[in-house]
Amino acid sequence: MKTGFTWHRVDAHRRAAERPHMAQPPLTRNIRALEEELGTQPFVRPTKGAELTEAGRALMEEVPNILALAWRAEEQAQLAGQGYLGRLDVGIFSSGILNVIPRLLAEFHTERPEVKIGLHNMSKAEQISALRERRITIGSNRLVPDEPDIAVEWVLREPFLIALYEGHRLCAKKAVTLRDLDNERMILYPNAPVHGLAQEVAAAFRAENLQLRVEQEVEDVVTCIALVASRSGICVTTESAVNLRLPGVVYRPLRSKQSREIELTCLYRRGDNSPVLQAFLNLVRKSRIHRVRARL
Repeated sequence: MKTGFTWHRVDAHRRAAERPHMAQPPLTRNIRALEEELGTQPFVRPTKGAELTEAGRALMEEVPNILALAWRAEEQAQLAGQGYLGRLDVGIFSSGILNVIPRLLAEFHTERPEVKIGLHNMSKAEQISALRERRITIGSNRLVPDEPDIAVEWVLREPFLIALYEGHRLCAKKAVTLRDLDNERMILYPNAPVHGLAQEVAAAFRAENLQLRVEQEVEDVVTCIALVASRSGICVTTESAVNLRLPGVVYRPLRSKQSREIELTCLYRRGDNSPVLQAFLNLVRKSRIHRVRARL
């Protein structure tokens, strides 16, 4: 059978043959074209009309099934082209799953349940590498460096907080300044070579000529807040950390000229026009607009 064979043409021939008043020359030409495509005779043509051969009967028995598959394939292609089918692989990091990202993914799943969502716990550097290698569709992180092939959009702006253990002297204050933290035992995260929250904290201390006393450096927010709960020190963190709800931890707003808010961003391959990615980005933008309006 030739690869150019069209099952819709078979159905057209079947329906045409069932119409008694169809002019014969067009029907004859169509039958000859079908014979050429099949390489066999589906019909024999006596003086009047046409009769199915064994090949023709076998062919016609399969036509309804094959047409149903063709129509389903067409429907699936349309859904995929609109972003309702496919896969969304998402790079996530520790504190990124404590706030808006899970809510966005849940809403996306509700709107597009046939899109499979894969979650991958990765550092910032790992996410950038995975995007370039097409192992993930989109990442989420903070303080993403400028890369020519990576696009970045902000998702959420969070205020900085101070996490204190119960009984710490600063718990008596409604808000904490960076100067209040001078020479306090601090826990920093993430302990990573790329620029991140730990480097932002260190830069803020330097800008105000304060002593940053680093007690511990850890890799993630969960470990950091757990150490605060164990009274090992205090830390600068973001609003998302409150959702951990670890006992023995008290949060206060941070007042600092250097550190006011920090952006949670999504990152993706520049020029990626995947319908699933574009649908998720549209959801991110819509959610961002709603939050901005709510703050006005």
